[in-house]
Amino acid sequence: MSLTPRTASAASGTPVPSQASADAPEVQPRDFPTNRGGLCQKGWTSAAVLGAADRITTPLVRRSLLTGAGQPADPAADGRRADPLVPVSWETALDLVASRLATLAAESGPETVAVFGGGGLTNEKAYALGKFARTVLRTPNIDYNGRFCMASAAAGMNRSFGVDRGLPFPLADLGGAQAVLLLGSNVAETMPPAVQHLAGARAAGGLVVVDPRRSATARLAEDPAPAGGPGTAEGVHLAPVPGTDLAVLLGLLHVVLAEGLADQEYLEARTTGFDDVARSVAGWWPERVESVAGVPAADLRRVARLLAAAAPVHGGTGAYVLTGRGVEQSTQGTATVTAAINLALALGLPGRVGSGYGAITGQGNGQGGREHGQKADQLPGYRKIDDPAAREHVAAVWGVDPETLPGPGLPAVQLLRSLGAVGPDGARAPGRPRALLVHGSNLVVSAPNAGGVIDRLRSLDLLVVCDFVPSETALLADVVLPVTQWAEEEGTMTSLEGRVIRRRAAVRAPGEARSELWILAELARRLGAPETLAFPTDPAVVFDELARASAGGPADYSGLSHARLDADEAAGGPGLFWPVPAVSDPQLPGVTRGSGTTPHPGTPRLFLDRFATPDGRARMVPVDHVGPSDDVRPAAPFYLVTGRVLQHYQSGAQTHRVAELEKLVAEPYVELHPVLGFRIGVPDGARVRLTSARGRVEATARWTDAVRPDTVFMPFHWSGAGSVNQVTTDATDPISGMPEFKVCAVDVSMAPAEAEPVETRATPAAPGPDKLDQRGPVQKELST
Repeated sequence: MSLTPRTASAASGTPVPSQASADAPEVQPRDFPTNRGGLCQKGWTSAAVLGAADRITTPLVRRSLLTGAGQPADPAADGRRADPLVPVSWETALDLVASRLATLAAESGPETVAVFGGGGLTNEKAYALGKFARTVLRTPNIDYNGRFCMASAAAGMNRSFGVDRGLPFPLADLGGAQAVLLLGSNVAETMPPAVQHLAGARAAGGLVVVDPRRSATARLAEDPAPAGGPGTAEGVHLAPVPGTDLAVLLGLLHVVLAEGLADQEYLEARTTGFDDVARSVAGWWPERVESVAGVPAADLRRVARLLAAAAPVHGGTGAYVLTGRGVEQSTQGTATVTAAINLALALGLPGRVGSGYGAITGQGNGQGGREHGQKADQLPGYRKIDDPAAREHVAAVWGVDPETLPGPGLPAVQLLRSLGAVGPDGARAPGRPRALLVHGSNLVVSAPNAGGVIDRLRSLDLLVVCDFVPSETALLADVVLPVTQWAEEEGTMTSLEGRVIRRRAAVRAPGEARSELWILAELARRLGAPETLAFPTDPAVVFDELARASAGGPADYSGLSHARLDADEAAGGPGLFWPVPAVSDPQLPGVTRGSGTTPHPGTPRLFLDRFATPDGRARMVPVDHVGPSDDVRPAAPFYLVTGRVLQHYQSGAQTHRVAELEKLVAEPYVELHPVLGFRIGVPDGARVRLTSARGRVEATARWTDAVRPDTVFMPFHWSGAGSVNQVTTDATDPISGMPEFKVCAVDVSMAPAEAEPVETRATPAAPGPDKLDQRGPVQKELST
């Protein structure tokens, strides 16, 4: 996708006044290998967010934190967050933030300050944020919302393959597959342009979708591909009981082994642990899986044979096993990913051109955002922060003593639970983070058990949010710093397939909005960072430093620069996939060899020669099905599953500000089967209430036979009374730390005719033209 100005005023960088303006820049599709010129509705309308009426264009601070000439007052003043956010200068805002951070660190230690990042930040900003946390703040407490997105896939791939790259192959490779098994991903609505790459599998009758709903993607499997011709066969849709996808995978592997369909030569040459895995699935015969997951045994056998027939060992043209958030956001998410990898390995798929395992990522920079230092346990280049060699290398690039770098911090859910000088019981709790800096995340809506998260945020001594619109989290902040967004900044992103992509500024940021690179540099200076600890603000310079810091790591960018990426694109090149070391390394698998002075060509396909483990073999790890942490019971007899809709994205902070998208899906809703609706007395179109052990949520009921009669579905793009994360559980996977967003137990009933009172909070607004109260959804009450 590219952005071009409609008029001379837009070209000159004049801020776009509103989404309806004739001067708004125009989105143009780009003929790129992943989307081939296609865009979804969110892409086509993305320029509208640039001119949002409530765009934040100046720093904002709670009035109670200011006295006299902008000096900070008592930060513990009662009710300060009931005061309005008022506009101040950058100098005042940054001085206040730096002063409060320094005071809190002096009182309680550096770990009293925490940082929460986002998977939408550019690589440069994600890198700078991690560097700032570890060198200036010296806090271990940094994590990001990618922990809610890709953590289980990352943990599973690291354990089995020795490296985590969502797709270890170009997305376009899927087009030649004879079969694709897709678990927990509704790409037809979340990534519509990617559907074209499933055409080959659809035409062959080899698209298998595992989802408790008959989603748009599941319907692709049920219906023959239109372009497939008269002989096109239908694929398969498996609709298991929510939370039992792992049992389905164990059953599929059981059939593969029992019927002699595995690639034994591949297993012996390229894997370890097969015997233990074979024993572990012996008890998961199809009829047992049917009793647990509700998937017919005959369908399991059909799918296992379909995948085997497509595998190269049996003369097929290729098969893929792909997972998404629907199976990964679980307390057994890492185990489910591991089971998917075990199945792929048994069929001999990973490391073969045209076959493999991969994870479909969610956020725009979900891959790059986790590679360069935002995760609690990682340093740039996807290095482990507790690895002495990694610490020494990165510290040398930064010009600091490796002994000064903190160790691993808490993963996101545990970090959020730990927030606040006052614990959940109301008692003072020393050692807890008292300040939080939020970048690129809307925690009030997107975190699990959101009511508890709101309480933790309110208990902080200082909440600083960098954002470009008044998100629900920004409205709770003590300080809001206006930042640039996607079309207003230079940098890079890394796609789900490991392709490093340039982002270019197309318009000038409005008002006083600044890049996080500038903000971090200014805070570092105010907090006394030595001159040797540089925080450059030029994204190209930051990228060069990132490249040096990543050198030798699993995600090695050392052979890349903005200039090289620009030249490759200008020449119509295929793009550059990490690892891209500075000099060709003959030890790297599956890449073109070159001389010591030949630029490394990048690595589109991993594992062709060996896996990234010490012995080059993939690890097969036994796993077993346990089930969801919050299972159905008499008080909560129905499953709730959550997900996305085509028109909205994440917390909706951006898409709810696009009139065309808001008109199409203007309010939250709950899908339930007509049989369930009739049985519990909830008519189609009625107001329905979902109640869990954590809270309740209300929305409009929609009857549909696309969901199981024991299951309700609700999208997660809304706040207030319609925020489904008020009821989701924050139980986490023991390995990845990912919360179990996708399934929990709820009671379903008619909402009371008279809405019960909920706690309200006035929406703070800045005076002048840039008011913060012009968006309807932001005015919704925040329930706690």
